[in-house]
Amino acid sequence: MTAPAMKSHASSASAAAGAPHADPPPDPANEPRRRRLLFRATHRGTHETDLLIGGFVASGLAGFSAEELDSLEEVMELPDIDLADWLTGRRPVPAQCDSPMLRRMVEAARSRAAEARLAGRGGA
Repeated sequence: MTAPAMKSHASSASAAAGAPHADPPPDPANEPRRRRLLFRATHRGTHETDLLIGGFVASGLAGFSAEELDSLEEVMELPDIDLADWLTGRRPVPAQCDSPMLRRMVEAARSRAAEARLAGRGGA
């Protein structure tokens, strides 16, 4: 069997078996954009937002679709002070700024905070 035929055969076999479909690999054309976004996410201006936003972006950036990259860019246009307050739970996200990407970031920040609290209890 040729390589394309083997790939097609494997895809149909896994689909028939009910296996989840793997996401396509990231588009190489978006690599410069991904590098810029990672730099922006980790150089926000305050250490707190560098960690909150940069950690989220670094962990998921490689798997983001072009649409998710668009959403991420929109969120990153928001002021650091607001993002820090929303991601730490000091203030709720206002409806006019709410988006699926920002909700993912808030959830990730809360999960990391909960993990840090649990880790802190284990060492005491």
